[in-house]
Amino acid sequence: MHINNTTRLQLSLMTLDDSALLFELDQDERVMHFLNGGNKTTQQQIDTVMIPRLAQYLNPDKGWGLWKVHALNCIENDKHGLSGQYLGWVLVRPMHFFTDIQQHDLELGWRFKYVSWGKGYATEAAQAVMEAVSAIDEVTHISALAVEDNLASIAIMKKLGMTFQHKSIHKDPLGDTEAVFYQKVV
Repeated sequence: MHINNTTRLQLSLMTLDDSALLFELDQDERVMHFLNGGNKTTQQQIDTVMIPRLAQYLNPDKGWGLWKVHALNCIENDKHGLSGQYLGWVLVRPMHFFTDIQQHDLELGWRFKYVSWGKGYATEAAQAVMEAVSAIDEVTHISALAVEDNLASIAIMKKLGMTFQHKSIHKDPLGDTEAVFYQKVV
């Protein structure tokens, strides 16, 4: 699957060789705040946890994986000093991948560098990814989750047309988390 660039962003699927980008992004405590309380990810955690997890759901034909996001060279990105920079990623995988695979319901997630926050990059990238993966016939829903205090991520979910479904425990092999779940029918 290919996702076209937006007016400000270039999107390409990460490979299992992109561990340096994952590490770079996770070195800001602000980025990690709602994920684990602000703890930076070590390179060993990237290599022994993140990359093997990515390998389990990576499927380029279906668009599953992490879509890396770079700022294109344009006036607006130049204004923010971000042109050409790696900004973060957008996740696509079946919802509840590690517990109950439902290929018709895809999970979107995102993680972006602090310098890009508040500029609409995460929404723009997630919108482009959502539109592309929604075009696959078997996909009926797009879902996302966040801890209840992560108001910025919840705002993105709403901008993507998702609505609140429920608050419950999100089961994950790395640890269960109480989260709010949003969803859009496609």
